[in-house]
Order: sequence, then C-alpha cells, then structure tokens
Amino acid sequence: MNRMHTKEVRIGDRVIGGDNPVLIQSMTNTKTEDIDATVAQILELEKAGCDIIRCTAPTMEAAKAIREIKKRIHIPLVADIHFDYRLAIAAIENGADKIRINPGNIGSRDRVKAVVDAARERNIPIRVGVNSGSLEKDLLEKYGGVTPEALVESALKEAAIIEDMGYENLVISIKSSDVMTCVKAHELISTRTDHPLHVGITEAGTLRRGLIKSSAGLAMILSQGIGDTIRLSLTADPVEEVYAAKEILKTLGLRKGGIEIVSCPTCGRTQIDLIGLAEQVEKVVSEFDDLNIKIAVMGCVVNGPGEAKEADIGIAGGDGVGLLIRKGEIVKKLPENELLGALKDELTRMKNGSEIL
Repeated sequence: MNRMHTKEVRIGDRVIGGDNPVLIQSMTNTKTEDIDATVAQILELEKAGCDIIRCTAPTMEAAKAIREIKKRIHIPLVADIHFDYRLAIAAIENGADKIRINPGNIGSRDRVKAVVDAARERNIPIRVGVNSGSLEKDLLEKYGGVTPEALVESALKEAAIIEDMGYENLVISIKSSDVMTCVKAHELISTRTDHPLHVGITEAGTLRRGLIKSSAGLAMILSQGIGDTIRLSLTADPVEEVYAAKEILKTLGLRKGGIEIVSCPTCGRTQIDLIGLAEQVEKVVSEFDDLNIKIAVMGCVVNGPGEAKEADIGIAGGDGVGLLIRKGEIVKKLPENELLGALKDELTRMKNGSEIL
C-alpha cells in the first residue's frame, strides 16, 4: 500500500516516518522505580518483538531510574510525563530516547520551553499526545463534544506550541476509545501535518474485546497508509499487545517475515483435539519467529491435506492420528500425541539450517 509521507524522526537507534517500517510500541505496567521488575518486563517484550518501549515517570525516583533501566535493555525508551515539567527534564537528563507530554497539562509557557530546550539539547523527539478524555473545555463546547475535528484541532494546537519555540522534532498521537472517531480523526490529521503519527485505539478493553476493537480501528487507519508507529492498548499482559500488533502488521502486508499459522475452524468432522493442538502449535512456534514460513494445522480429511500442502509444513488430522506434510509431500503418519513433537523437530532443523529428514 502507499504510505502517507511523513518526516523521519529518530528514536534511539530506530527511525519512524518516511519510508521506514511501522514500528511496534508497548508500555510497561510495572512501577518504573522498581528497576529489576521493569527491566525484566522490557526484556520479555523485546523477545516478543517490541520495537520501542514506554515507561511512566510519575515521580522523580522513576525519572532517575531510567538511567539504570537503559543500561540493561536493547530498545529505545520513551518516558511518559504528565503535569510536572521537572520530571520531563529529569527523564531527558537520565537518557530517555523520547518523551511523551501534553503541553496543555505541563503548565506555563516557560515550563514547556524548559522541557523543549532540554529535548533540543539532546535532539530527542517529543510526542504530543491528545486523548478524547483530555480535550480542552473550549473545544468540547465548540464542537459539541468529542469529535474527530476537535481531536485534530487540539493536537495541532499543542504541536504548534512547540513548533513556535523553533523545535519540530515531533510525533503526534490522537487517540479515542471510539473506533470511528479515531479513524476519521486520523484521516483528517494526515492531510494537515507531516509529523509522524503514533496510532492506537485508546482504552480498547480486555484481551478479547480489545483485540477486536483495536484490530478493526488499526486496520482501517493503516490500510490507508496512515501511521508510523502503533500501540495496541489492552487491559492485559503487555506481551499480548506486541503479539497482536505483529499479526495486524503482517496481515496488512506492512511487516514481512515470521511464521504464519493457518488453522481450520473445526466442525463435526474433526476427530482430533484440533483446538488444543492449534493452541499448542502457537506457543511452540513463538520460539522460531525468525523463520519465514507458513504452517497449516488442519482437522479433517476434506480440506486438511489440500490446505496443508499449500504450507511449508502442515499437520492434517484424522481419527486420533495425523499426517505431517512438508512442501506438499506427506512425510509420515503419526499418532495424535506425537504430531506436536514432530513439528517442533522440523522447526528446529530449519532454524539450525540442517537438512530436514
């Protein structure tokens, strides 16, 4: 798809905007002051495929903890700041690769300028964030509530405060928990700025509902070429955000590589525990995501063998047994309880570059 043209912005050793890939973000839910717990969670998120991590810095202790956290992780760190400009400056001084602020709640122009000057000194970007829950009273009155136009006007007004100070190393985010409001807002703002856009459906909900809501909204936005970095916000383990974001990007053709799993929805013809098997396969393949292959997990003799033959590796189930199929050829027939192990053996050989037997 054609991507909207935006400026390039460097965040640590990553770059968003321009022709660069859409990068995945998440946010820690540990206390940032608890350095060990925060680092452990970030390392887990890195393993899942997170490109950029955000940590809240609500206290001076948290802002100063960034220095030590940075020493022990491998992806850029964004400090999330609200209300106290001194925390933003401390986070910058302690090595944050980017800060997220809302100039409207930081305080006076002098305080905002102090933050901008600190960011300018180290040439780190500022993300200006506007959510539907933080719209200014005058805009709510002007537009009669939270509307796409109100969100866009608020975001551009906040960005203009920093631009007027001669600093344009910016990323903009406009988020709403209402999918269509969020989609329309992104369509509008993409025609009015060339700053990179951080995209997400805010407060999307729990794992099941949030995945559906976020997938619908992000697909509509990203499929128009809008968006340079995304966070899929879930009331769940942050690792789930990263896995889901990867799948959305791969589904839309915005991220290449990794393992694709296709599995049938099951029906009355299924004679093995396909649901359990597919879930086990999903867990197993997380160790092999550097392989660029397609795996099929099929449950019956109607479509199973044919679909499995279209994949690099396939399992087609029968009555308590299954076929292991590789590159269209049946490799062997196995009892149901041996299928997962055989699949893992095949993946291990592929990962090690060994000849598959």
